[in-house]
Amino acid sequence: MYKNLIEMFRENEGKGAVGAFNLHCFEMLPAMIAAAQELGTPIIIQTSLGTAEYIGFEALIAAVKALAQKADINVCLHMDHCKSIEALKKAMDLGYSSVMYDGSDLPLEENIKNTQEVVAYAHERNVSVEGEIGSIGGAEDGIVVEKSDAAYTKPADALRFVKETNVDALAVAIGTTHGQYKSKANINYDLLETLQAKLPNVGLVLHGGTGVSDEDMKRCAKGMKKINVGTELNKSYIEEVNASFPDATPLTSLRKLFTPANDHIKRIITEKSTLFKI
Repeated sequence: MYKNLIEMFRENEGKGAVGAFNLHCFEMLPAMIAAAQELGTPIIIQTSLGTAEYIGFEALIAAVKALAQKADINVCLHMDHCKSIEALKKAMDLGYSSVMYDGSDLPLEENIKNTQEVVAYAHERNVSVEGEIGSIGGAEDGIVVEKSDAAYTKPADALRFVKETNVDALAVAIGTTHGQYKSKANINYDLLETLQAKLPNVGLVLHGGTGVSDEDMKRCAKGMKKINVGTELNKSYIEEVNASFPDATPLTSLRKLFTPANDHIKRIITEKSTLFKI
């Protein structure tokens, strides 16, 4: 079934966090949903604006909806880290079930004002909205936040932000980093517990999941509603494709070349989604 985050969080209440996995190219999509289907767990397919433009909004949305309709699990299509309100409105009008407005690099007042506009537009269309307070370091789809500019989420700011915007989900900065796969994250669990206590009615979201250990993933899943994994899928897919293509001939089926990469990301999604369950 095709769902937004509100519906997905409600149906997954008490079961842990829902995995949000970044789609980087169209070839990954069937394998991603198949992995969740085989495990019997919901899945959030999230894209950058760049991926949506590369595949084509209409083609991407139609494919996700068709696969979701055939599946026995809940599927959400989520626009990740978008700073353009107009692009988000386009995504919503064409059929995305969830979007993220990222105004974390703006002054708090401006972030609130812009997020309010997105939320008002989204909720009229049964679309969920994720916002962000505090800057999560690292790089994702060309967007770079230097570690020196990254900032932990301030509980008082988060409380004000949620009250004034009515967002459905909130990305919080508690020590993870986008694109981190060579070192482990240093998660501030005291901050996570404080945010949980102050924000019981909003879904907390962990970004930068690639650099998080299995032990930390399990612990975070008790306090988060959504955990993002992007870099690990992209890195693994590239490695598997690179291993397959040198043996290709002009008569080789392209489908067979992508099979090892698709099988590998299915394993990753299965492993991560299992960790996110409580």
